[in-house]
Amino acid sequence: MSKSIGHEFMVKTRYENLEPSTQAKHMPQPPLEALYDQARVIDLPMPEDIPAITIDFMAAVELRTSVRDYQHMPVSLLELSFLLWCTQGVKQVLGGNKATLRTVPSAGARHAFETYLLINRVEGIKPGLYRFLALEHKLMEVNLEDNIAEEITKACLGQNFVTNSAVTFIWAADAPRMTWRYGERGYRYLHLDAGHICQNLYLSAQVIGCGACAIAAFDDEYINRTLGIDGDQQFVVYVATVGKR
Repeated sequence: MSKSIGHEFMVKTRYENLEPSTQAKHMPQPPLEALYDQARVIDLPMPEDIPAITIDFMAAVELRTSVRDYQHMPVSLLELSFLLWCTQGVKQVLGGNKATLRTVPSAGARHAFETYLLINRVEGIKPGLYRFLALEHKLMEVNLEDNIAEEITKACLGQNFVTNSAVTFIWAADAPRMTWRYGERGYRYLHLDAGHICQNLYLSAQVIGCGACAIAAFDDEYINRTLGIDGDQQFVVYVATVGKR
């Protein structure tokens, strides 16, 4: 088999090739959430305020599909809160802030993702770029410049349904949270975890009359720079648009 980059990655992240992780070296655990500016925080409806929704699970799975065409309608703040809860909701913080249990699975309960949101049409929220603070279930303003939707669309290689979405979810890995426990093999788990998150977005979007479309085609450097992350320890792994069907 040719020694492609992908092949080398799979070989070098086999257990027999791993160095001890930073956890095994008794190094401090990274924080559960990236730092944020308290002055730029926006409240969201809390999960307990979201009305219970009954669904036909088999129908939800069977009808799951990627949707790129959206009505020019907003989603409500309650609906956005529901989507965020379904994709990264914190159910429990384990003792001493060691880990969180969330609405999606994650290797070792590391949950090494930050959710950024390009908001175009959400009731009561100014269009712009935001970050979801999962531990607090709140939003934080990141960039409210008029051209931010254009910049994110450009980063996604000009896919116009980003601009036309009500909201676009952008999942950025915080690699040290995962590699602290698993070393280089943790990079495998980051990509698996991104899939868990996005599948929950597909199913939950369908419940509220929306459609979703996952995106893996983007300019890595451009999108990381637009989000203001370093592209080294924090980097975008997955993107998905959401809008009313």
